[in-house]
Amino acid sequence: MRLPKLLLPLLLAILPLAARAWGVDGHRAIGLIAEQRLSPKARQAVAALLGTQTLALVSTQPDEMRYLPEFKDTAPWHYVNSASGLAHDAYVAALKAQPEVNAYNILLLKIKEMRDPALSREQRARALIFVVHIVGDVHQPLHAGHAEDKGGNDVKLTYRGKETNLHSLWDSGLIEYLGLTYTELGQQLNTAIPAPLAKTWQSADPTEWLYESYTAADKLYADAAQNPAPDYRYFPAQADLLKLRLQQAGVRLAAVLNEAFK
Repeated sequence: MRLPKLLLPLLLAILPLAARAWGVDGHRAIGLIAEQRLSPKARQAVAALLGTQTLALVSTQPDEMRYLPEFKDTAPWHYVNSASGLAHDAYVAALKAQPEVNAYNILLLKIKEMRDPALSREQRARALIFVVHIVGDVHQPLHAGHAEDKGGNDVKLTYRGKETNLHSLWDSGLIEYLGLTYTELGQQLNTAIPAPLAKTWQSADPTEWLYESYTAADKLYADAAQNPAPDYRYFPAQADLLKLRLQQAGVRLAAVLNEAFK
């Protein structure tokens, strides 16, 4: 049974933050960065699939869809949890060998689907929407966290006087701290990216994106263990990493789409 459309905003309002990587503003900022870096061919192909919708606006749809009955199986598509303590080659090997559906193998599948002319426009558009979202998800460090603590969901923290957990804090708590709209955030982050650095980021493949998140998560785990009640100094200490991961996600999303639709 489908939920009435009027109930969906209410449902989303009460969802736990841990279920929504980067929150609404983070995902939409990533989509905005990508939109501004599309090639003419990619821009045309995206418009043909999405119509009047933008990458920014569709970027949050998979989080909204996953709580509907027909999409209940998509929950594991948003993360890859791995054992702790893996070096680069061991991590990549374990990532590629995981038999379970996860963000990595679903991302590869959806990239193929969105460019497959044998599929319907609706199927390709839905694949594109998931690509936009999952590229954002895998750049959130705790979406490549440790399996033993559910990607930081079991790491309890007290932040600004409220009980939370490490995963939730990085999903949206730090972005909310900025107090910016997604357009303000996306514009600020996009204009601050040097062209040579963007080119370097584009050369990495999804296994490297995830290993970057995995290693970043290790530092966040260590910080949380040392200080389970971070104060006003936490955001300034983590701001560079937060902004970097959003920027990299936007640049790499554009690169994926430019390559897929060239």
